Amino acid sequence: MNKRKPKYKQIIEAAVEVIAENGYHASQVSKIAKKAGVADGTIYLYFKNKEDILVSVFEEKMGQFIEQTENSIEQKEDANKKLLALIEMHFQQLASNPHLAVVTQLELRQSNPELRVKINQVLKPYLTLIDSIIKEGMEDGLFRKELILPLVRQMIFGTLDETVTNWVMKERKYNLVDQAGDVHQLLTNGLTVK
Repeated sequence: MNKRKPKYKQIIEAAVEVIAENGYHASQVSKIAKKAGVADGTIYLYFKNKEDILVSVFEEKMGQFIEQTENSIEQKEDANKKLLALIEMHFQQLASNPHLAVVTQLELRQSNPELRVKINQVLKPYLTLIDSIIKEGMEDGLFRKELILPLVRQMIFGTLDETVTNWVMKERKYNLVDQAGDVHQLLTNGLTVK
């Protein structure tokens, strides 16, 4: 299977739309094929089954997501600015593709435990990117040295994830990207008055 082939990309894009519009369970392979403009059988040249399509959607989109985020943060001179850039990119990339936001925030969560394990594997490089920003900030004295890395990572990712989920659930009635500065300030300054 060549992931660079145009039909692979067509199927991935169609799957995002079909799953977002119909839900994962109601998204038959035939609907995805129709949306992609390919024969049902063509899908099976690229994917084993519907579950494989969902994991592949997440792998493909998460790969792009991470690459764009890395490109954005490498331009920043310190960990605090990198964290803000990561938050902005997280929100921008999902705000610019509402179908993908629905798939990542709602449909991936309804999957079976085996599928969740695969999805968590795909997510690891993104969590590693968050770790690298936290470590850099601790080493440079911008962030407290006694921070517990897994806890801070969980707090950052969990905050971003829940903020996007809420935006999706509220039918995208406000500008998600406008939340980035406030989320960054809350994560870096906490709740106390200095």
